[in-house]
Amino acid sequence: MTQASATPKATRRQHDREIVALAVPAFGALVAEPLFVMVDSAIVGHLGTAQLAGLGIASALLTTAVSVFVFLAYATTAAVARRMGAGDLQAAIRQGMDGIWLALLLGAAVIAVVLPTAPSIVELFGASDTAAPYATTYLRISALGIPAMLVVLAATGVLRGLQDTKTPLYVAIAGFVANAVLNVGLVYGADLGIAGSAWGTVIAQCGMAAAYLEVVVRGARRHGASLRPDALGIRASAQAGVPLLVRTLSLRAILMIATAVAARLGDADIAAHQIILSLWSLLAFALDAIAIAGQAIIGRYLGADDTDGARQACRRMVEWGIAVGVALGLLVILSRPLFLPLFTGDSAVKDAALPALVIVALSQPICGVVFVLDGVLMGAGDGPYLAKAMILTLVVFAPVALLVPTLGGGLTALWAAMTLMMTVRMLTLWLRSRSGHWLVTGATR
Repeated sequence: MTQASATPKATRRQHDREIVALAVPAFGALVAEPLFVMVDSAIVGHLGTAQLAGLGIASALLTTAVSVFVFLAYATTAAVARRMGAGDLQAAIRQGMDGIWLALLLGAAVIAVVLPTAPSIVELFGASDTAAPYATTYLRISALGIPAMLVVLAATGVLRGLQDTKTPLYVAIAGFVANAVLNVGLVYGADLGIAGSAWGTVIAQCGMAAAYLEVVVRGARRHGASLRPDALGIRASAQAGVPLLVRTLSLRAILMIATAVAARLGDADIAAHQIILSLWSLLAFALDAIAIAGQAIIGRYLGADDTDGARQACRRMVEWGIAVGVALGLLVILSRPLFLPLFTGDSAVKDAALPALVIVALSQPICGVVFVLDGVLMGAGDGPYLAKAMILTLVVFAPVALLVPTLGGGLTALWAAMTLMMTVRMLTLWLRSRSGHWLVTGATR
């Protein structure tokens, strides 16, 4: 049965199966990533407060550095999915190899910057005299694993583009287990302290990168794709990634402004903000999993010159985003009395967080639409529009958020500003999806 001849109900069922098959493993892989830091924190925390503080600073720097390059996964997913949809698996894998080579080059550049400047970077972020040496040690050693981390991003994009989100899940689980075992063995067994934790993470990341490369190289040989670096292909991958880099930096700026404003509201408000932001990030994983499915599915449809299929898939994924957003919002409302005591016993922090959590809950359907349409437009290779839309969102959000301490309303007002930010994103993405300008077909955009 073709897409055109299928009944609406059969088409929805087909889209549902595809979305679930891609999104559920993607969600598992996304959740596994922050567990690396949690394991490191649990193990290093028993070494002492200074060591844990040093780890907190260094891991925040590393997480930020790697998240800036998430375009390696997003851009690669879209490009590979297009070529797969066009029926050219050789070109799809060749495109993926260009992304992997770009990841290696960027990783080498980051190492060259971080190793000599690590003490200055740590000092810039306000590390205490006792925590700074540990932060510097962890940062310098862990930086050696950044090329592997970026290869993991690019290779994950290759497999997602090939409609495979199960392999990244398996690799993430294996990496998590290896990281935990290595950390315990090197920190305590080999008595290397915080350096052992860093080396354990580097080894685990390198193992994950090797596993991905083995899968991609095997596919390249099977389909006759070249493994050699191609300057034109690498440059094309970089050019496709620049708009997504601008988008990511704008989003990071929004989150940094929100944290800076919360800090000005007082200790109870910043503590409550960190708790809410952690929850918000966890909820984002569930919605981002649907977005990842969107990147892969939309890219494949457009590569196959099927605009009707792309539109129908987009519509169904938006319905999924709204439904999941409603479910998550209800979960937040119902779990508030149980959730907050896990993080704090301070009544002032709870009082600041409770009304703000209601705002977060009510905004989840909006977030669902935003994440899904973000993934759809990424899958379509519509990076330049996403960059412009995010810059506009930043321009709207910044003055509103910065006025919160002056106008009052506390943390609830700040998270109302965050909801305004997501609403602006939803409107810009919805207008683009309605315009049809993103429906550019063919093996390349």
